[in-house]
Amino acid sequence: MMCLCVLVLGFAGTVSAEQQSFEQWLVELKQEAVSKGISEQTFESAFKDVKPIERIIELDRKQPEFTLTLDQYVSRVVPKRRIKLGKKRLNENRELLEQVAAKYGVQPRFLVAFWGIETDFGRLTGGYSVIAAITTLAYDGRRSAFFRKQLLDALQILEEGHIAPDKMTGSWAGAMGQAQFMPSTFRAYAVDFDGDKRIDLWGSKGDVFASAANYLSQVGWDDDQTWGREIKLPKDFDKSLLGLDTKKSLTEWDALGIRRLSGDNLPERDLMASVVQPDEDKKFARVYLVYDNYRAIMHWNKSHKFAIAVGTLADSIAH
Repeated sequence: MMCLCVLVLGFAGTVSAEQQSFEQWLVELKQEAVSKGISEQTFESAFKDVKPIERIIELDRKQPEFTLTLDQYVSRVVPKRRIKLGKKRLNENRELLEQVAAKYGVQPRFLVAFWGIETDFGRLTGGYSVIAAITTLAYDGRRSAFFRKQLLDALQILEEGHIAPDKMTGSWAGAMGQAQFMPSTFRAYAVDFDGDKRIDLWGSKGDVFASAANYLSQVGWDDDQTWGREIKLPKDFDKSLLGLDTKKSLTEWDALGIRRLSGDNLPERDLMASVVQPDEDKKFARVYLVYDNYRAIMHWNKSHKFAIAVGTLADSIAH
């Protein structure tokens, strides 16, 4: 979560001639895995026919620069089709979502929004073997320590019987299931909500929703709040106040001249908020007043555009 998806930036170059062979690397990995409680049977089953995948190295090296404006990003991630389908999925799963919300304190519309943006409501979860994908990135060396830990966590998930190796599929960077949790996030936050003694983020919507809700709850979500709202700034607004580092009460922001888009005063609630402007260099950039739940979304994925897209979709499917 989080994203729980991993954004892998840049690449240090090709594998050096001095790097140990994959076979020797695998021998040492097995020794470490066994020392951490992974059975030989689990290890051998997980690594049957696994080899580094060149396509994953290409994807890692060639990630495009992120140049979309906020409007471009939101229009791409929150199209009318997704809003319409989100309303449908919210209604279809309302009883289950309400049960999850009652336990973890995360409003259903936000759970559906995360689900929609991460995997198009479970439709696009990635077709790579998680073990093969993470093995490729761990062996290749650019972020070997990070991905080696993810690989050991993935093996622990297999050891605990939550999923079979051939069913453990995900993105090229190893994000898994309908919530796109990395293995370390799975181990820290994923829960068995349906009570079948295993955590299934691929096929159990109860486990998917509850795991996402548990994560958000643990990082500070408050179901008595929303995420934020688009606002208007006064012409003389001090731009040094922009950003999550500055928090003021709604009353204080109102006194500084901030207004709703309608021109009305801000809500009369005892809430702390920050002002963010993702496209700060744009003359007519959108500006948002955001609350602590926005910060929780940023734990999931450290992108203002992602956070605003989640909030926008959640608001859109609730109306």
